[in-house]
Amino acid sequence: MEDFGIDVKLLAEICKVPGAPGFEQRIREKIIQEVSAYVDEIKIDAMGNVHAIKKGNKDKKVLVAAHMDEISFIVTHIDEDGYVRFHPLGGFDPKTLTAQRVIIHGKEDIIGVMGTKPIHIMKPEERRKMPDLGDYFIDTGLKREDVEKSINIGDPITRERELCVMGQCVNAKSLDNRVSVYILIQTFKDLVKKKLDYDIYGVFTVQEEVGIRGATAAASGINPDFGINLDVTLACDYPAALPHEKITSLGKGTAIKVLDGSAICDYRMVRFMQDLAKKNEIDYQMEILPAGGTDTAAIQRYSRGGSISGGISIPTRYLHQVIEMAHTKDIRGTIDLLKLSLEEIGSYDWSFT
Repeated sequence: MEDFGIDVKLLAEICKVPGAPGFEQRIREKIIQEVSAYVDEIKIDAMGNVHAIKKGNKDKKVLVAAHMDEISFIVTHIDEDGYVRFHPLGGFDPKTLTAQRVIIHGKEDIIGVMGTKPIHIMKPEERRKMPDLGDYFIDTGLKREDVEKSINIGDPITRERELCVMGQCVNAKSLDNRVSVYILIQTFKDLVKKKLDYDIYGVFTVQEEVGIRGATAAASGINPDFGINLDVTLACDYPAALPHEKITSLGKGTAIKVLDGSAICDYRMVRFMQDLAKKNEIDYQMEILPAGGTDTAAIQRYSRGGSISGGISIPTRYLHQVIEMAHTKDIRGTIDLLKLSLEEIGSYDWSFT
């Protein structure tokens, strides 16, 4: 496989592992397996967040968050013919779900397909209507009695998609936010022989997609002085998008967050990252995301007295759809900027100027 400056194989493995909000057991095990050798301590808090801790020389803390959960569903009903109904865990674009494969994680993993009323028997007004989640059911190909042997109400459901390389891009389910999980692990690998000024708490958070719940618990427990959140952001660089609607574009660099729907980043953190990117010739974009919240808000608000917080985001197309796509150059640039930020954060002037 072509060398893109990132470990595509590891990224593919991380994207594949299931981890619905509240059901992050498997991805948590994978993260611990991959990161343990590169940090001084691993802790798991009561919410299920993984705290990977690298000790520094001074008595200050930096919380770097990357949420491990993925948009998913949960089983709500099994009808007399064996069809499964569900409720979303996180936001979905319903029009992208037709005839897509999913995995129901019951006593064993069961493959299913998202079904809805065929166009052949729709009335004209139905054809013009955009589908909503309530129109869908999951067909496992099994009878009710066989479905109920493995599947129960409350079982989580995730998408079934493998990662593939398209040009210089990666295309997979759950790049939101497994690409950030990968980036945080890789950053710890790159810093393994470095002694840093401050303690680094790399927190792989749970339940972000249903309301930044894990990060809220982690921030209140750690009480960091500084916070950096890693997440994807919209790349609306499509033919139909107007220039001011694009947010970011693939291949034009990592994104330094200015604000999103839940947080305005500390201008000092924004300036700090900009200065580092310019000095080290890292391509970057400025992210202003009018809607959509991230763990940035939890880190900023729930540290006692607040923390100096910001975010680094990976431009991503097709967010909250069946597949998502990111550029390998932007992923590599995010690793580089995060690594430099952690190396230099202790020497920056954080006074209000």
